[in-house]
Amino acid sequence: MNIDRRRVLLGGMLAIGFAALSPLASLPARAAAIRGTAYKAPGCNCCDLWADHMREAGFDIRMFEDTDLAVRKIRHGITSDLASCHTALIDGYVVEGHVPAKFVRRLLSERPEGVAGISVPGMPVGTPGMPGPKAGPVDVLAFGNGRPKVYATF
Repeated sequence: MNIDRRRVLLGGMLAIGFAALSPLASLPARAAAIRGTAYKAPGCNCCDLWADHMREAGFDIRMFEDTDLAVRKIRHGITSDLASCHTALIDGYVVEGHVPAKFVRRLLSERPEGVAGISVPGMPVGTPGMPGPKAGPVDVLAFGNGRPKVYATF
């Protein structure tokens, strides 16, 4: 079989040209989603809403019901003043409660020394997963070595 070089080159250039014209060719490559595992008390729906918020922000969160959540919280350094309704483990950090995705991203990029995790204690209305108008500023606390400190306010 006689193959004409020009036809092979032309075919290759056309294939590359069509690939460049593809609608997907102009999209930037997406980084893999950051995975996390979250645990909630059985039947708690706001936890699922928080997980949806995280997924919309590009995280891959898997939510599980845990009938012994208090033990898990203690194991990960969550004291009563930090506690909320769900506990997540994301890339080596503990994320407690209704923390907005942007602060989780900030934590993962900064990786501050001595910080084991961040928390939005309680269940403040107006935070991700807690519908309604926010009553005022909400603190995100960093915890680990020493006393919890304000990491961010929103």
